[in-house]
Amino acid sequence: MVKILKSVQKLPGGLMVVPLLLGALVNTVCPQALEIGGFTTSLFKTGAMSLLGLFCLCNGAQINVKQAGKPLIKGITLTATKFLIGAILGIIVSKLIGPKGIIGITPLAIVATMTNSNGGLFAALAGEYGDSTDVGAISILSLNDGPFFTMLAFGVTGLANVPFEALLAAIIPIIIGFILGNLDEDIRKFLAPGATLLIPFFAFPLGAALNFSQIVTAGLPGVALGIAVTLITGMGGYYAMKLIKADHPAVGAATGTTAGNAAGTPEAMEAIDPTLATIAAVSTVQVAAAIIVTAILCPLLVSYLDKRDKKKKEVITAI
Repeated sequence: MVKILKSVQKLPGGLMVVPLLLGALVNTVCPQALEIGGFTTSLFKTGAMSLLGLFCLCNGAQINVKQAGKPLIKGITLTATKFLIGAILGIIVSKLIGPKGIIGITPLAIVATMTNSNGGLFAALAGEYGDSTDVGAISILSLNDGPFFTMLAFGVTGLANVPFEALLAAIIPIIIGFILGNLDEDIRKFLAPGATLLIPFFAFPLGAALNFSQIVTAGLPGVALGIAVTLITGMGGYYAMKLIKADHPAVGAATGTTAGNAAGTPEAMEAIDPTLATIAAVSTVQVAAAIIVTAILCPLLVSYLDKRDKKKKEVITAI
């Protein structure tokens, strides 16, 4: 039997990137196949936003209000660091250079990747290089898992026209999931699979809005973006953890990633502000490239910083 799922999961961001590329392939080679109507078109061509909404609800249910103390402090610190870095860089690039961005990297892609992090990878790295309080920070850090913080950054900075109603509409599924998950642990467990299961299903229709000519054009800037996300936000998280005197500051660098679902953020932003339509498609493929790059580079950065910190402690202890 062919192990398709396991093969896909071995790839960085595979659950998101592989279906997205398949959608782009179908749309490039035979776009008419997705336009026959009925369930086929609804699921594989036009259903991304509905599935993203359900995905946000499932993720909201996983945020545990009972987390407190050190995990809360670490989570707030890392979430704020990611948000501020992404928002500030997005503002600088947009104001000084314009919507087409720097070396082809759009402000939309910058904010979408730098305000978002891969919660699963963070938890894995926190478990390997940190302690339970580091892993617990994911309860707060998971708030940046999706388009909300990108919408907030664009709204408060004026980089896009994001009405309050649109922000509210974006977070209502998260709020509903949060309430249900904290009222009933069984509901949290019931919705937990949706945080993973839905990713390939909204990824394919997102890809079906692209074609490979766009991917080739945006690929190299996307790689550069991924490197920047790992180095800038990863080191930002590292020094933020040092600032609060965390025992394992290298874990902060585990925020130097972009989650697979971030590829849906440009589409969500375009739905709110149609003026972003000219850069939404290229932003999506740049984000997709960054997802892969950060998933590869971030563990290497965390490992390097952890080893360096341990060597420094050994030297100090020896003295």
